Amino acid sequence: MQRLSSFTIIFVFACTYSSCQKKQPFTTPVSSFTETDSFKTYWYSGLAEINSYQLSQSRYGETREGNSVLIFVTEDFSEKKHVKLDDQPTGDDQKILVMKMNFTKNFVTGIYPYSMMLSAFTPIQINQYPATLKLSMSSQEWCGHVFTQLNWRNKKYTIQSNSYFEREGDVQTTVPAVLLEDELWNRIRLGPDALPTGKVLLLPGLFYTRLLHTQLSPQDATISKKEIDGGWVYSIQFEGDNRTLAITFEKTFPHKILGWEEHFMERGKPVVTKAVLQKTLRLDYWAKIKNEFNYLRDSLGLQR
Repeated sequence: MQRLSSFTIIFVFACTYSSCQKKQPFTTPVSSFTETDSFKTYWYSGLAEINSYQLSQSRYGETREGNSVLIFVTEDFSEKKHVKLDDQPTGDDQKILVMKMNFTKNFVTGIYPYSMMLSAFTPIQINQYPATLKLSMSSQEWCGHVFTQLNWRNKKYTIQSNSYFEREGDVQTTVPAVLLEDELWNRIRLGPDALPTGKVLLLPGLFYTRLLHTQLSPQDATISKKEIDGGWVYSIQFEGDNRTLAITFEKTFPHKILGWEEHFMERGKPVVTKAVLQKTLRLDYWAKIKNEFNYLRDSLGLQR
């Protein structure tokens, strides 16, 4: 892996509360979410939705072929502990039903591999709980590994970031109430009518900020939604770093994500990352742990 050069931006959180609060924070969309019978049948069935994608990931100025997986499942979440509930909560804890997304990327740069994973926990009852409660991201490669976590506490996000890079190191800080790029995938699955659009203050995605060693601080962005044949394109344009992310998803329920495309500049050169849906399975993957279920990875087009 390449070392950080002298001009690499130090991984700090530059937006303080006093500076960010002057901009419009994220508020719950006017169109509220309604649990339809179709939603309940699909998402409360005890099964997860697993989607595999053919990934073309840009890294170090070249395109790397790999795979990505998006897993969506609903589960009970502890409002106090910010973990999955195994039992009924006690004391002042509350049970919150969330849409959980597990997002993985796997690709190889030369001789060594990257393995990245991001988890997002977004309450389904967005009128009662408008903010995503937790994000966590880890990235592993042969030089070392890093970890970042955001938790919603007292109407702001507390952030813990740990990195093996000297200039990044271990950081703990907070950012005010803003919309998170990484929660938008969950909000798509909750339904396109409730998706935020227009000019917003948005915290960039943890995969992007990690790979580019850029600041994790809210940015001005414009979000739009365009109807196409059989689907929608949900586009985010960041004003600060001339980056765009376009997510394509099905027009009809369950609004499955068909792929995405990301454009930005790296060291003066245009960079494009793309993903295209290969296969979808719905199953209780946590119960498929024996060797006899290895064939399911083949079904998803994933290497053993």
